[in-house]
Amino acid sequence: ELPPFVDPRTSRDFIHVDDACAAFVMAAVKLHPQIYGESFNIGSGRKTSIAELAAVTKTLFSVAQEPQFGSMEARSWDLADWYADPSKALASLGWKTTISLEDGLRSSAVWVGSLSEEDFASNSKKDSSKRKRSVSAVIACYKDSQAIPVMHRRLTDTFLKLGIDYEIIFVNDGSPDDSAQVISTISATDPRVIGISHSRNFGSQMAFRSGMELSTKDAVVLMDGDLQDPPELIEQFYAKWKEGWDVVYGRRVKREMAWHWGLMYKAFYRVFASFSYVSIPLDAGDFSLMDRRVIGWLLNCPERDLFVRGLRAYVGFRQTGVDYVRPERMFGVTTNSLLKNIDWAKKGIFSFSNTPLTMLTAAGVVSLALSILAAVVVALLRILIPDIAPRGATTLLITILMFGSLNLFAIGLVGEYVAKIMLEVKGRPRLIRAALIRHGVSTELLPNGKTR
Repeated sequence: ELPPFVDPRTSRDFIHVDDACAAFVMAAVKLHPQIYGESFNIGSGRKTSIAELAAVTKTLFSVAQEPQFGSMEARSWDLADWYADPSKALASLGWKTTISLEDGLRSSAVWVGSLSEEDFASNSKKDSSKRKRSVSAVIACYKDSQAIPVMHRRLTDTFLKLGIDYEIIFVNDGSPDDSAQVISTISATDPRVIGISHSRNFGSQMAFRSGMELSTKDAVVLMDGDLQDPPELIEQFYAKWKEGWDVVYGRRVKREMAWHWGLMYKAFYRVFASFSYVSIPLDAGDFSLMDRRVIGWLLNCPERDLFVRGLRAYVGFRQTGVDYVRPERMFGVTTNSLLKNIDWAKKGIFSFSNTPLTMLTAAGVVSLALSILAAVVVALLRILIPDIAPRGATTLLITILMFGSLNLFAIGLVGEYVAKIMLEVKGRPRLIRAALIRHGVSTELLPNGKTR
């Protein structure tokens, strides 16, 4: 069946993809200072009208239908005749086309005929509304070498069950174990697996960003590598995404841990939510599925002291949660501690809340009012009832100690915000990728992102 056509006199220059690729290869091989910055027309140099193209197509593929010229409106900004002058490419690069229009159409037909229905739909606009969406899984790994093979198997089983296109990106965040080697071994047998190795440990948040920057699918799932985020939950995330939700996060209704730790985590999320100037969902960690446009806005956020779950709430869009019970680590022991959890709480609160400064201002105003009131009361007592007026240094020392402690607390609180400002204005790299792992090969990366 022939498609709609514009005016039959409109002409174009048709070139086969193999010839175009050969031109790029020849340009790279022949590159020298004399041609730096030069432009080359890559084409056959043959002016082929739409009428000629239709006639060739009818002959090659035995199409009985007559072409309907003028059934498609020409673009107002386009040229009627558009074909290349490849003489410069021939003179400087020694390149010219080797595949005729007729041979190119035949080989293209053979390639299309070799595609399955699913492959054809994914590589064309056919049934695009029914095409299944693709997902990138980004896994932050630190001391998780034992868990990585299990994570890969469970993720693969989940994606195969969904019947979707996918990729799995393991980010080795400076792990001291053999995580890089384990990722390399898996990628040697599974081309859908990509590994990223950082030059040192930059933290899980930067590991997520590193993976998101290299992801290529329609959505991204963020997961910790310790298997506390069950991969099987992605099936429910995907269903919610298909319903129209842009962000689907896991909501931890229960944790398999000591009761006092669980209580502390729940308290943090509620304090964080009450302090934050954006609406933060309760008990929602980093485990989530985000649509590609949400990822785009997340990556546009320039901060270096990253707090993904806060930024996820900040960018907005349609968000919903899926309840689950968070299990204990399958291998090893947790790398968290009380001090790390306190630092984590500070990161979230100071990144998305001005409430501590507001409380400090309020405390200063109240303290000033109480000081003035106390001074007035003491003065009146000295004048009216001197016998009961407070005397001695004890009261003075207690007052000085109280206000001195308040000042130290205020300085420390302001210092936390200043420290975050310093981290941002230094402009250091957010993360450093040391190597990229694909097909079992680890390739060292240069600062410009190119391979060594």
